[in-house]
Amino acid sequence: MRKAMLILPAVALSVFGFTSTAQAEQAPGCSSTVQIGSTGYIKKGSTTIASVKQFKGCGKNWAYTYVWDSYASQPGSFYSSAAMVVNGDRDYSSNVNGTNKQDVWSKGTDTLTKCTRAYGEVWGDGNVYWGQTDERC
Repeated sequence: MRKAMLILPAVALSVFGFTSTAQAEQAPGCSSTVQIGSTGYIKKGSTTIASVKQFKGCGKNWAYTYVWDSYASQPGSFYSSAAMVVNGDRDYSSNVNGTNKQDVWSKGTDTLTKCTRAYGEVWGDGNVYWGQTDERC
């Protein structure tokens, strides 16, 4: 009986952990996204407050910004955004902003044949913090 009680919480944690990760990495309207390139980070001084990833799927590129709990749990509102950078220029038409949203997906861009990066911002304390991924061509 004791063994069953110890195993169940571990199984439940692994199932819940898997589910939340899978949901976080699916672009809206596209269930088959795959991360491309390395993860970028947004820092406030030397403290990492968010991560930025680039995905491809459904014939498009997507930017994804995830604000870490340590920043999101602070008092007051915060704002986050995700956008694509295409051939060195920020694609403002792909930009999506969120208020008090820990995860924000950009709009998908038809740029698989171009050089792209994911770009993310976090702000709310009077400063804008940003980061981006490596460029993928």
